[in-house]
Amino acid sequence: MAAAFTPRKLDCKDLHSYLKTLPSPVLDRLYNHPATCLAVFRELPDLGRQYVMRTLFVEQPVSQAVIGQWVNNKFINDHRYACKALTELRVWYEQPIPGGQPGWVLNQTFRNNTRVALLGGGKPWIGGRSTTVDKYAKDILFLDKYAQERWECVLHFMVGSSEGIEGVSRDIIEVLNNSGLMRVDATDPNPTITPAGFQFLLMDTASQVWYFMLQYLETVEHRGMDLVECLSFLFQLSFSTLGQDYTTDGMSESQLKFLQHLREFGLVYQRKRKSQRYYPTCLAINLASGLSNVSTGQEKTGFIIVETNYRVYAYTDSPLKIALLAIFCDMLYRFPTMVVCNLSRTSVREALIRGITAEQILNFLRSHAHPKMLADTPVLPPTITDQVRLWELERDRLKFNDGVLYSQFNSQADYELLSDYAKDLGVLVWENATKRVMVVTKSGHDDVKKFWKRQKNS
Repeated sequence: MAAAFTPRKLDCKDLHSYLKTLPSPVLDRLYNHPATCLAVFRELPDLGRQYVMRTLFVEQPVSQAVIGQWVNNKFINDHRYACKALTELRVWYEQPIPGGQPGWVLNQTFRNNTRVALLGGGKPWIGGRSTTVDKYAKDILFLDKYAQERWECVLHFMVGSSEGIEGVSRDIIEVLNNSGLMRVDATDPNPTITPAGFQFLLMDTASQVWYFMLQYLETVEHRGMDLVECLSFLFQLSFSTLGQDYTTDGMSESQLKFLQHLREFGLVYQRKRKSQRYYPTCLAINLASGLSNVSTGQEKTGFIIVETNYRVYAYTDSPLKIALLAIFCDMLYRFPTMVVCNLSRTSVREALIRGITAEQILNFLRSHAHPKMLADTPVLPPTITDQVRLWELERDRLKFNDGVLYSQFNSQADYELLSDYAKDLGVLVWENATKRVMVVTKSGHDDVKKFWKRQKNS
């Protein structure tokens, strides 16, 4: 039987923080393609890019002292940060210069392919265009709509909406479960959203796609695919042109399988699974820039108004946004462009039972507040924020701790002897001297037990 696979829980906010988690051999293989080198180069700190350009045509190691003199002393922290980034990404490594002084030399593979990326030449980075015109050609508007619909299928599934059931494959469900965004309880075979998943839904689309792809990449080797080939293809996609079709000719088996998964996620459009053409979507363009520079063409506009009587008005016709509200609100009325719901003790407690915190609920309401509400300070009425937090505190009135019960003492003296000893150790949780009963912590049980045995044997 194959061993169960548990991917790492990654929280990388940019390309640099992700790549430095990869083993050195993987990084060295990644630098065999100019697209990867350029993606890494453009995400380096400003000084880091300067150092690469200054040493790009220097074949021998350069003294660390000499490189340190390129920077004014007041920017020494920036210098150290740049050097650390270059070292972590294996862009350069230490090598002594003649005379034994420490120096740095660029990774030869990175050097060669960065030259190709910056100066031109080499093979096409991504499959070339077909020699025939695509009679099913798609424009940018279609690709944007397709990417949004495919990605929203994933989000619909997370919130339990029926609109996401048919569009979500087993691969997507596996990533959601392994990443901790959803979980399967013993009592319910259907995955349910977790607190981390609810926080995930609060992110913008670009951040969601980046986080999801990180978790997916952790599983590619388990799926029998080559991580380096998949990453290289992802970097190549980030330099493709939106609205242009590309051919699958020359792609490896791992990349073809990866392409099908990207199709399910909405990062590429392919008319049929066996079609030899595909179109990168807005979710794939510039994805290698991590969270900072990805644009999906969607503007975030607040749509929620919350009143002091716990009534919530949501000016939206999006089934996804309505499903999100339904996680912690009671739905009352639904109109073509607006829904009316209510924050109640029951609805909030149901969300709390699922692991969603009061602060997450309040953050959701704040981050999607209507512009009219943003003019007020605070944005949410204190009546609402205080009550939601109080409903959460109701569930914390009792705390359970493991303990060991001591009873049936032969005499009052025996009871007091053991009780005093437990008090001195600080492990006594509760006692009733009249009934000669006491409870000690589970961690302190062994010491109290050993003391009692010594007293009986003495």
